[in-house]
Amino acid sequence: MKALIFAAGKGERMRPLTERTPKPLLHVAGKPLIVWHLEKLAGIGVREVVINTAWLAEQFPATLGDGSRWGLRLHYSHEGAEPIETGGGMLHALPLLRDGKNPDAAFLAVNGDIWCDYDFTRLPREPTGVAHLLMVDNPPQHPRGDFTLASDGRLFPHPDAVAPGAGHVLTFSGIGVYRPALLDDWRSVIGDAAGAREDPPRFKLAPLLRAAMAAGEITGERHAGAWTDVGTPQRLAELDARLRGDRQ
Repeated sequence: MKALIFAAGKGERMRPLTERTPKPLLHVAGKPLIVWHLEKLAGIGVREVVINTAWLAEQFPATLGDGSRWGLRLHYSHEGAEPIETGGGMLHALPLLRDGKNPDAAFLAVNGDIWCDYDFTRLPREPTGVAHLLMVDNPPQHPRGDFTLASDGRLFPHPDAVAPGAGHVLTFSGIGVYRPALLDDWRSVIGDAAGAREDPPRFKLAPLLRAAMAAGEITGERHAGAWTDVGTPQRLAELDARLRGDRQ
């Protein structure tokens, strides 16, 4: 299985820290956020990782190199001066993520600006539909959540659809397993939204996920452990203090 790490964003809420350093390269407990992901991916047997870049892109290869120190082969999917959002970034990176022997093989994707203690070995290598998403309880900064997780493991849009059984509205963790087929009809879903006709196209992944959920093609699971969206200097400092404390 290959993996994608989203690392192209400008990290505007993290300023001034991100004026000279991309958010995934900010240090937490002695190492860049993105390195925590690289270590976990290497630990579950992933050997090729694609990192999408835009803001301060040159710092990623300068800091991470070719990935050999973790037993990985890193590929950099550069989007240009401006990030092209999660959907555009995944589409742009897709040629590097496809398995030549099995074009429908799933890949793992993770946001470069989160921290989570979830065990990646628990993720399905082959989701039953086009994606399987890891969900977490709604944090204070996002109380409404993103999607509804039904009792049968299917995910549904929120709040536009009612899930069967006992559903729980949860927040998407930024960790998931995807099949390339999720992107097959991206243009029909995105339509003429701003950025869709740019080269490369710029669009969010969420509309594709909602469309696939409506078709019953996305499953999920809840993670009750530690998870942090490292979106502000305060949350970065809190995470750093907690992880350093855990080591003592």
